[in-house]
Amino acid sequence: MKKITKLGILMMAVAMIFSLAACSSGKTTTSTAKKYVIATDTTFKPFEYENDKGERVGIDIDLLAAIAKDQNFDYELKAVGFDGALGEVTSGQSDGMIAGMSITDARKATFDFSDPYFDSGVVMAVSASNDTIKTYADLSGQKVAVKNGTEGATFAESIKAQYGFETVSFPDSANMYEDVKAGNSAALFEDYPVIGDAIASGVPLKMMGNMEAGNSYGFAVKKGQNADLLKMFNAGLADVKANGEYQKILDTYIKK
Repeated sequence: MKKITKLGILMMAVAMIFSLAACSSGKTTTSTAKKYVIATDTTFKPFEYENDKGERVGIDIDLLAAIAKDQNFDYELKAVGFDGALGEVTSGQSDGMIAGMSITDARKATFDFSDPYFDSGVVMAVSASNDTIKTYADLSGQKVAVKNGTEGATFAESIKAQYGFETVSFPDSANMYEDVKAGNSAALFEDYPVIGDAIASGVPLKMMGNMEAGNSYGFAVKKGQNADLLKMFNAGLADVKANGEYQKILDTYIKK
């Protein structure tokens, strides 16, 4: 065999170094970026719902998309209902949730919240043909419909003993509206932007009385987890508020 010269060995070593460098360069088809799983409600207009084309839209949906674009992160949306979303996040199946979720002290024991992205309030509504229920006092001895996990439900529970009515819970807004329209429940308590959108969309209900001040809505992650996601949401929220995109989204869904 021919002897390998020192020069030949050196040349082979250099070639191997360049080959390894090329393999480890950033020009690879393998992505290491995390794709977040975000849970949401099924129907909570105008925050999340399906339009006539079967597309999932709403304030929460459009806001999340705008923030993800601003912060350059990918996500998968899972519409599992409000109760389902709570379970998804607490069990670790989803990284976060955006579902018109009120920021409360009780929930802070389980979730970490973003900066508030919407300030809400609670209002009472009755069937458009109902002329007997005008104040809370008129609810005495009646059934009142509420949606699980909402600020409206919390408020109704807080005053039902005082005004003598019974609450009936529903998993979504659509069934709650139907119960009041059918006359099974005399009234409902709902977040102002949600019932306002429903009435504007043709649901035969009407608001009664003044709006009660409510809590703010926030994006949530399981307590102590996904701090990076929460940080990106807050940064993106500040950006879309500053550039006008946030107000444009609100104006699309809430008509004053």
